[in-house]
Amino acid sequence: MQTDRERSRPEIPPGTLTMLVLKALAAAPMHGYAIAKRIQQMSDDVLQVEEGSLYPALQRMLLQGWVTAEWVPAGPRRRARVYQLTPAGRQRLRAEVSEFSRVFGAIARVIEPA
Repeated sequence: MQTDRERSRPEIPPGTLTMLVLKALAAAPMHGYAIAKRIQQMSDDVLQVEEGSLYPALQRMLLQGWVTAEWVPAGPRRRARVYQLTPAGRQRLRAEVSEFSRVFGAIARVIEPA
């Protein structure tokens, strides 16, 4: 059963997940769970990335060459896949942020009082 907080949690706007993941990875290489927690932390617990969205997005970013991934030991008989931003990923992040800022500014102009 969902709590009131979970029901009221806003969804991540379409088209912004890639930007958020790339931004989280700009700080340091990390595994999927850490990426999700970093986004949640950076958004003051407003945004929550679900596994069902995160891992397919990471796979797309791997195919695009925006991130690399390496399996590293994560305890006895366990491994974690750690993702790292590539130079192409940093360039893509700049483009994503620029486009988001442009669109966000346009939306703000539309909804501001006349």
